[in-house]
Amino acid sequence: MSEEKSLNFIEEIIEQDLASGKYSSIHTRFPPEPNGYLHIGHAKSICLNFGLANKYGGKVNLRFDDTNPTTEDTEYVQSIKADVQWLGFNWTSELYTSDYFEQLYEFAVSLINKGLAYVDDSTSEVIATQKGTPTQPGIRNEFSNRTVAENLDLFIAMRAGKYKDGEKVLRAKVDMNSPNMHMRDPIIYRIKHAHHHRSGDAWCIYPMYDFAHGQSDAIEQITHSICTLEFIPHRELYNWFIQQLNIFPSHQYEFARLNMTYTVMSKRKLLQLVQDNCVTAWDDPRMPTISAMRRRGYPAAAIREFCDKIGIAKRENLIDIGLLEFCVRENLNKTAQRRMVVFDPLKVVITNYEAAEEILLSENNPEDEHGGSREVPFSRALYIERDDFMEVAPKKYFRLAPGQMVRLKSAYIIQCNEVIKDAEGNVTEVHCTYIPESRSGNDTSGIHVKGTLHWVSIAHAVIAEVRMYDRLFTVENVAEAEGDFKSYINPQSLQVIEKVYAEPALKNTTFEDRHQFIRKGYFCLDAVSSPDKLVFNRTVTLKDTWAKEVKKV
Repeated sequence: MSEEKSLNFIEEIIEQDLASGKYSSIHTRFPPEPNGYLHIGHAKSICLNFGLANKYGGKVNLRFDDTNPTTEDTEYVQSIKADVQWLGFNWTSELYTSDYFEQLYEFAVSLINKGLAYVDDSTSEVIATQKGTPTQPGIRNEFSNRTVAENLDLFIAMRAGKYKDGEKVLRAKVDMNSPNMHMRDPIIYRIKHAHHHRSGDAWCIYPMYDFAHGQSDAIEQITHSICTLEFIPHRELYNWFIQQLNIFPSHQYEFARLNMTYTVMSKRKLLQLVQDNCVTAWDDPRMPTISAMRRRGYPAAAIREFCDKIGIAKRENLIDIGLLEFCVRENLNKTAQRRMVVFDPLKVVITNYEAAEEILLSENNPEDEHGGSREVPFSRALYIERDDFMEVAPKKYFRLAPGQMVRLKSAYIIQCNEVIKDAEGNVTEVHCTYIPESRSGNDTSGIHVKGTLHWVSIAHAVIAEVRMYDRLFTVENVAEAEGDFKSYINPQSLQVIEKVYAEPALKNTTFEDRHQFIRKGYFCLDAVSSPDKLVFNRTVTLKDTWAKEVKKV
């Protein structure tokens, strides 16, 4: 009997809340800002918020925090929705903070009427200076003494578009002596004359995150508002707004965000990689975005498994990307179809083989008893990998060499008899003979060989391009590396092999198929593929090759 998995601290809170009758059901939300593509760190939050709702029979909202019109776009909205669905989740309601602009405006008016908000004409530099430091209290300026009537008139005028960007802001009147800098009269509205992707030009004032977030949670009656640890200092202000407005008491809980080796999680840095052409796009398979991982061939189930394994904690740590790759390998080993593909071909001519036949290979996936099998054409002229042959072989070399025997996978045993070279002395092909009685599955030859090679019939080979992706950075902790983070980009993160030779079964592959190219790694069809040109991405290697590199260092 398997041991029951222990609860994380958020699950413990939820179970206590349900058991005490505080809530009859839970309601969570995932609130991304549509200013970029989601990355693997967001996947952790998605799995947490949607997973909790699923586990406890609650609801979960997908709410777009669209309060900054200059950076947000419908393109990002669509990509976020696609990512969440691809990960295997569905939301109860699709909502936008912009849905609440009028209500948030009324909340701000309410604070003004209570004497808890005022219009400030100061520049951002002056406001920052007057806020003081963590060890020195802030100072209120003369604008904080405006009357309620003056503040209402000015705020109405701000909404009407009478002022330029940055000319005025609305600030909450909280506590300039608070040790929490977020409580020192935070800005809650600023002027932005910019077109909004949903509300168009209806608004020229927009709420700040700290003002919009908690109120949006309250409007939706979110019971457990789950954020990452950097929002701990914001929680006091979150609670203050809810208390002053006397609205639904949503509560904020914080967990450790995902930090992962050999990558960056900052949207700003990811955007920089795209804009500086360090990668081709947000979905470049080297990126840590969900869309990039999907394009690279990562199974959604493997990402969910990874998020489950790393767990939910209250302390920041750095997760080894090798764990994510392990989860991907584990999944693909069970699901990927096996195929033979030769990357660097050496021609093999079987001089005593005249016929052409279909070889029934072993299972498409030996890990899947329902995976079926396939037939692959076998002929007189084949390609094997060039590094599977040595003209002068050392002892314990079990691949092909003059006078040496090997088995061709699921086919026959062959022996190398002759080596053909060009004028420069380069090996161009090898001539072999085969043992007719040695066919796999019906071998009566009595010959035992230690080496087995994959191969492709030249006459039937499908030509494809292969893109060999690897980790984007060469250092483990990119965030703490000195200097420009882009200087640590791995120059070997993408290597293109323009022509490989594949067994003909790959001609009918689909974008949903996942393959293990035998002895090469796991691959999938890339989005740029066409019937006339197959392009495959390497999803992950068969083994963790980076572990060996770390040991060398």
